[in-house]
Amino acid sequence: MTLLIIGLVLFLGVHSTRVFADGSRTRFIAARGANAWKGLYALLSVVGFALLIYGYGAARQQPVVLWTSPTWTRHLAALLTMPAFVLLAAAYVPSNGIKAALHHPMVLAVKLWALAHLLANGTLADLLLFGGFLAWAALSFRAARGRDRSAGTVYPPGRPVMTVVAVLVGLAAWAGFAFWAHGAWIGVRPFG
Repeated sequence: MTLLIIGLVLFLGVHSTRVFADGSRTRFIAARGANAWKGLYALLSVVGFALLIYGYGAARQQPVVLWTSPTWTRHLAALLTMPAFVLLAAAYVPSNGIKAALHHPMVLAVKLWALAHLLANGTLADLLLFGGFLAWAALSFRAARGRDRSAGTVYPPGRPVMTVVAVLVGLAAWAGFAFWAHGAWIGVRPFG
C-alpha cells in the first residue's frame, strides 16, 4: 500500500502544480527554462505512475475490503467508461465540438473513469487510487476553467466531421479496452 500512496503523491502531485502551485511552476520555468520543467515533470510522472501501478497490483493481492459492490455496478462502470473514452479521444482529435463545448475533456474523462471504478470496486486500494484521481480531476477541472476565465480563453468552434471522428475513435478505443485490453493487462474482464 505504501508504494501505491507514494506513486499517487508523486503522479498526482506533479499533475497538481497548475492547481496548487502555478506561481512556483511559472518561477521554475522562468529560472531554469521550459525544458527543465518538462524533464522534471516527465521524470516524476513516470516514476509516480510506475509506483502506483506496482503498488496497486501488490495491494490487490491482499485486498482490504471496505464495501462490497453489487454485480450490476461492474456493468454500469463498463458503460460509464464509454463516454470517458470518447472524452479522452476528444482531447486529442483537433477541431472537434466536444472539446469546443467542454474545454477540458481529458480531465472530465478522468473524473468519469474514476467515478465508474469507485462504484464497482470497494477495497482500500481502489478508494485510494480511484478516489485520488476523482478528487484530483475535480480540482484540476475547476482550476483549468478558472484559468480560462482569467485569461479570456476562447475555444474555436468544432467541426462536425471531427466530432464524429472523436466519437468513433473513442468508441473503438473503449471497445478494444473493454473487450480485450482490460482483461489482458489488468486481469479483470468488464463483460466476462
